[in-house]
Amino acid sequence: MNETIATLKNHYSVRNYLPDPIKEEQLQAIIEAAQAAPTWGNAQQLSIVGVTDVDKKKKLSEIIGQPWIDQAPVFLSFNLDFHRINQALEADGQSFEAAENVDTLLVGTTDVGIAMGNAIAAAESMGLGIVPIGAIRTRSEEIVNVLDLPKYVFPIVGLVIGYPDEINERKPRLPVHAFYHKESYQHDQLEAIQQYEDAIKTYMQSRPIQKTWTETVARYYSHDKGIPQTSQSLEKQGFDFRKND
Repeated sequence: MNETIATLKNHYSVRNYLPDPIKEEQLQAIIEAAQAAPTWGNAQQLSIVGVTDVDKKKKLSEIIGQPWIDQAPVFLSFNLDFHRINQALEADGQSFEAAENVDTLLVGTTDVGIAMGNAIAAAESMGLGIVPIGAIRTRSEEIVNVLDLPKYVFPIVGLVIGYPDEINERKPRLPVHAFYHKESYQHDQLEAIQQYEDAIKTYMQSRPIQKTWTETVARYYSHDKGIPQTSQSLEKQGFDFRKND
């Protein structure tokens, strides 16, 4: 195992940060690592808005309701971004029609995820801590306004970066055989789920909020709460996938 793999396997989220600023060259290296990630068709349909201004970070923290955004020195918004593509097509006498295709959302969000994975690996390789902020989508309209995102740009996920003021245990993952399926998908996952429930129960005993894995995922996926708001926000940013119905 080399240092890169060791860094990747030792990931954990950090929610307590020291006030120490990140060096500009460190942040630049993280951004360049994210930009080096592969994108579909080399279209580069994503962008990052970095926030280090104290007042703006505080505002974002209050909007999203996560204090570590204010506490850490850097917050990055990873965005689905077709603004540049729209401008390039218009300059070439063409129009951006793919905003009506759900594959546009899949392509853009996939590229965002790959880029953020690179950014996380780069940050953690320098001894920095991170925590992804998926809740950025729940208040997307306000985030769009604060970051002045133009049409065809939508915030997908945030990333807090700073020097950790805590050392955490790695959160257990599902058994590898539930994650990696050899040759074909193994449909019966109940045994693996139970194994994981036992592991996560032990892990959560020392945590203030003690939930099983099923209870955690039920919070997000046993209903469609929040989806209409996200859909409306996407529409306001120029995306309308209902035309595919």
